[in-house]
Amino acid sequence: MINPNSVKKSFIFFLIICFGSVYSQKFKVALDAGHGAHDFGAVYHGHIEKNIALAVVLKVAKILEKNPNIEVIYTRKTDVFIELQERANIANKADANIFVSIHCNANKNTAADGSETYVMGLSKNASNLEAARKENSVITLEKDYKQNYQGYNPNNPESVLIMTSLQEEYLENSISLAGKVQDNFTNSLGQKNRGVKQAPFLVLHRTYMPRVLIEMGFISNKEEGARLDSEEGQLETAQAIAEAIVGYKKEFFGVGNDEPTVDKPSKRIIQKPTVEKPDTLKKETTKVETNKLVNGIIFKVQLSASSKMIEPTPSNFKGLRNISYVSSNNLYKYMYGETSSYEEAKKLLQEAKAKGYETSYLIAFKDGKSISIQEAIK
Repeated sequence: MINPNSVKKSFIFFLIICFGSVYSQKFKVALDAGHGAHDFGAVYHGHIEKNIALAVVLKVAKILEKNPNIEVIYTRKTDVFIELQERANIANKADANIFVSIHCNANKNTAADGSETYVMGLSKNASNLEAARKENSVITLEKDYKQNYQGYNPNNPESVLIMTSLQEEYLENSISLAGKVQDNFTNSLGQKNRGVKQAPFLVLHRTYMPRVLIEMGFISNKEEGARLDSEEGQLETAQAIAEAIVGYKKEFFGVGNDEPTVDKPSKRIIQKPTVEKPDTLKKETTKVETNKLVNGIIFKVQLSASSKMIEPTPSNFKGLRNISYVSSNNLYKYMYGETSSYEEAKKLLQEAKAKGYETSYLIAFKDGKSISIQEAIK
C-alpha cells in the first residue's frame, strides 16, 4: 500500500529540485574570438587580428568567471580555425543568453581610429556592408561553403537577407548591449565612438539570442594597433567589455546576492542624430514626454527599435500616423497610437500588423510608467 505521506514528501522534493535548478541557472555568455589558425584576419604593422581577439576573449572570460552566476562558453580557446556556422552552433547548443564576437578593425586609411559595435540587420551604408563583406569572406576558407551557405554570395553581403527574415527578434536587446560596450570604450578608454551599427554578418545571423560583433579598434592605425597588441591595452579593453556584459545582465536579469559588482558608473553619451534638424527633434521629444504624463492606463503598439533617429512621419512608417518614440541607451523605440481602451488597442495592433509590422506588440503605461499588459487589463 502506498503511503500518502511518502508521496507528498517525494512530490515536495521533486518541486525543490525543479525550482532549485531554475533559480540556480547561470547567465551564459558565449565569447567568440574572431578568426584563427590559417585565417589571420587583418594584419598591419606586425599586429595580427586573430591573436589579439583571442587574447582579449581570454581576459574577458577571466573577469566574468569570477562571478559565480556567470558561465562562459568559448567558440575557441586556442589558435584553431572554427567555421562561422559552427561558432553559431556552439552558442545555440549551449543556449547562451548573449553572443559576443570580438574583432579588430582595419582600413587602408591608416589614420582611421575608434571602436564600433555591430548588431545584425539590414544596412545600405557602404562602410557597414564592407565591414560585413570582410568578416563574412572567411567562409571561402571553409570546406563546402557553397553548400553550407547556399544562397550567400561572399562578394555581396546583402545576399544574407535571402536566408533570413528582415525582422530582428533580438534587435532591442542587442542594441542595448552594443550601446553599453560603446559607452565603456568611450568613457573608460577615451576611444573615438564610431557608434552602434547594423550590418548582415553571417556569424550574427545564425545565432539565436541577443548578439553583437565588436570591432575594438583599428590595428591599421599604428597607435591604436600598438595599444591593442599590448598587455595593458588588452586588459583595459577586456575590462570595458566585461563591465558592459555585467551591466547588461544587471539590467535584464538582475543581480544575485552573492555576485561581485564589476560594472562602473559611467556618463551616458547620447550622440545627436545627423539626419534630424535640432528644432524638429526637440519638438518630437516634447511630444513624447507629454504622452508620458498622461494619467491612468494607456495602451500603445510598439512597432520597432533602432539605433538611429527616424522622423516620426507617416512616410517613414508605412503610412501609419500618430507615431511617438522614446530614447534611452542609444536606442529609439517607436510606438503607434494611444488609447485607454484595450479593445481599441487590439484594433491598432491589427492595423500595424496589416501594414507589415508582423512582430509588433502591445505595451501599456500607468500614470506614465511602463507596466505589463496583464496589469493594465486588470
